[in-house]
Amino acid sequence: MTAHYARTALNTVIVGLAGATLATASFNALAAQTVSVGHTTSDNSHYSVGVDAFKKTLEKLSDGEFVVEEYPSGALGGERAMIEGLQIGTIDTVITSTGPLGNFVPETYVLDLPFLFANYDQARCVLDGPVGQDLLDKIGENNLVGLAWTENGFRHLTNNVRPVKTPEDAAGLKIRTMENKMHMAAFEEMGVRPTPMAFPELFTALQQGTVDGQENPISVILTSNLWEVQDYLSLTGHVYSPAVMLASPVLWDGLSEEEKGWFKQAAKAGAEATRAEVSRLETEGVEALKEKGVEVVENIDKSQFQQAVEPSYSVYTDQYGSKMLDRIRNSECLASSN
Repeated sequence: MTAHYARTALNTVIVGLAGATLATASFNALAAQTVSVGHTTSDNSHYSVGVDAFKKTLEKLSDGEFVVEEYPSGALGGERAMIEGLQIGTIDTVITSTGPLGNFVPETYVLDLPFLFANYDQARCVLDGPVGQDLLDKIGENNLVGLAWTENGFRHLTNNVRPVKTPEDAAGLKIRTMENKMHMAAFEEMGVRPTPMAFPELFTALQQGTVDGQENPISVILTSNLWEVQDYLSLTGHVYSPAVMLASPVLWDGLSEEEKGWFKQAAKAGAEATRAEVSRLETEGVEALKEKGVEVVENIDKSQFQQAVEPSYSVYTDQYGSKMLDRIRNSECLASSN
């Protein structure tokens, strides 16, 4: 009897411990907070590479307190709609181009001026320095939280009508642009008919001939399969397109200082991974697009395009002045990499 009771007692202890372990696991699962990350590019894009690095870093730093869930390909809406979602707290974090951001934070329009940066070193240096931090601070004054500057890359022109070597070649083309008055003004100066449109609508619009072409970095053109519906690519490099990781103030205000540090560190890791992927695609992507049948115009006289779009700068300076523009033009970043 004694042995029987001993075994029974031991079994009871084991069952109790197992139950406690399961209860703890269940509690931890319930306690983990899911963080949504929305973006408009595909799940094999440079953005998605960045989300993966963000996810791994945040989940490691928080020891599983936060679990990241990615929503690619516009699953949560276009960029403007997602930014609005951040403001009301229906989305936690978003990676977005600066195209629609100017509608919420006008100071960021300066980054969309054509031919502002000559290369990646200049652009990344400016965004990682005082100017970039000041712009993140401005984002923070507009019911949004700027976590880190990330990247799309230099934008190039594609279309289905003809090869574009000069601004005159582009005249008359109906080109999808972002909802950004800086971009639209620059294209109007070239005689292009800019057509703002949310990115998730673009592929179908090109397929159906609603627009003749579009402009995006190589990374987006390649990973979004735009080569399937575009015949010509011109390496105009007319605008450097940064991106930014934003958080909802609703999420942010509920975090401790330590947790906020985790998010910033994870966002920085995501940005570094994204930039590395953009650099890789910029190098390898043009050849990949040629192999897919796209006719690439490489020898572009950018000075002609610069002269054509120069008047569009007044759209920015007349409304916002030239202080931020002058800070960028006179920065050591531009001087040291020329």
